[in-house]
Amino acid sequence: MTVHWVYVIECDDGSFYTGYTTDVERRVREHDRGEGAKYTRGRTPVELVHTEAFETKSAAMSREYEIKQLSRPRKERLIEGPSE
Repeated sequence: MTVHWVYVIECDDGSFYTGYTTDVERRVREHDRGEGAKYTRGRTPVELVHTEAFETKSAAMSREYEIKQLSRPRKERLIEGPSE
């Protein structure tokens, strides 16, 4: 069974990039080498700060869209995780 991932990386300039993949480690390496999304080129190195796993591509893509719509403060809270 393929696991579908939504990930958030923090770029060297402090901005966040959210994406979808089936292989998080490979995708982060691609971003680091400047071979990922156009947005992350020139903003390397990147750091993986958040991941979420889904059973279907559709569910992952929907969540990716939701995260991309969040304000920066909401993304920061998502990355920090639940408060205790």
